[in-house]
Amino acid sequence: MKCCARCGEVKPRAVFATKPHSDRGRSTSASSGGLVARRQACRAIDNRVGRLKRPYGITEAEHDALIASRGGVCCISLSAPATHVDHCHETGRVRGVLCFNCNSGLGLLRDDPAAAHRAADYLEGNAWKPTLVAPGVYQLPS
Repeated sequence: MKCCARCGEVKPRAVFATKPHSDRGRSTSASSGGLVARRQACRAIDNRVGRLKRPYGITEAEHDALIASRGGVCCISLSAPATHVDHCHETGRVRGVLCFNCNSGLGLLRDDPAAAHRAADYLEGNAWKPTLVAPGVYQLPS
């Protein structure tokens, strides 16, 4: 039997996960026996709560409210389910929820509106031909 560090319940050792081999030497308790401090069910609860709170500062309920406010669909693709939190990488502010592909696309464009506009122009068939003004300096078409 072992006591869960999160809920305080005494449960059979079988409901506790074993520590990875790399962490076994770091235990502060000699009685841990190679098991983690929280039982698997408590770890799952903590992981669900921390999944959004740590990186974005929002709760699961706020995440669900964002999805509901957008009708459950991505506001860029207008078709795929909006499940991924989109945030500003400079300020950390949450902008909304997008589908995986649109969220990844914004990240790959480094959240640069000018790059997104150039990408849209490219997709619409508008040629993007910058003019060399000076060495290393280009003027974009208007």
